[in-house]
Amino acid sequence: MQQAHRSWRDAPTRTVDVDGARVSYRELGDGPGRPLVALNHLGATLDGWDPRLVDGLARGRRVVALGYRGVGRSTGRTRDNIEGMAADAVAAVRALGLGPVDLFGLSMGGMVAQAAVDLAPGLVHGLVLAGSGPAGGPGLTAMTRTMLATAVRAGAQLRDPRELLFFTRTPTGRRSAREYLRRLRERTDDREPAAGPTVLRAQLAAVHRWGAAEPRATAQPAGPVLVVHGDGDLLVPPANATALTARLPTATLVVHPDSGHGVAFQNHAAVVAAVTDLLRP
Repeated sequence: MQQAHRSWRDAPTRTVDVDGARVSYRELGDGPGRPLVALNHLGATLDGWDPRLVDGLARGRRVVALGYRGVGRSTGRTRDNIEGMAADAVAAVRALGLGPVDLFGLSMGGMVAQAAVDLAPGLVHGLVLAGSGPAGGPGLTAMTRTMLATAVRAGAQLRDPRELLFFTRTPTGRRSAREYLRRLRERTDDREPAAGPTVLRAQLAAVHRWGAAEPRATAQPAGPVLVVHGDGDLLVPPANATALTARLPTATLVVHPDSGHGVAFQNHAAVVAAVTDLLRP
């Protein structure tokens, strides 16, 4: 095992060979229990993770944040289907010698995490799904339209689209958006290049396919499941949280008020506490 880093801010970007591609990852923290593998949202590089969330999750355990093929420092062609991303994640976990692991999936990352459990059930113990939805989940096929319309509106207002996509427009949501974007700027070295239009097109197509699929059973991992959602999520309607818990009857559901798609960023301390309590490594 390589030297453990204490902070997301200085965790180096590394790569691992996955089926002909080099997939980027960062890791920090250590501990005797299961590692926590984090899978980020659509269009995100590793730099899209909130430092407070990752640092909190890494207290007392090893956290590995995986990138996606063709995104950031990762090579290869960006996957346009969730199952392909899951296959890459499973291959990376195995190549890094991490299993069994707990998975933390944010938005699209939660879809990838669900597919990974189905693909390799023995590899995944616990599961956290934040701002995510099941295959065929309600309103998921509208994500492309919502993202594009909101990005246009944000551009007209000279705002970062994540302000409008991830947070409510209440005083609390606006303040949380500013604080989140400020935290993202804390890391100044060893950053990844931003995702471009090719990445966004492929990943939007992947989410659309997932949302357009016939609803099906969601594989239940061996360990606990935590579903976290914001009651004002524009991209993944809150009904998806209910749909997930219907398919994962042992799941614990936490819905945060006055929170949007960036529920895990806005409520990072509460999410860390819930994950730590439920998924004790």
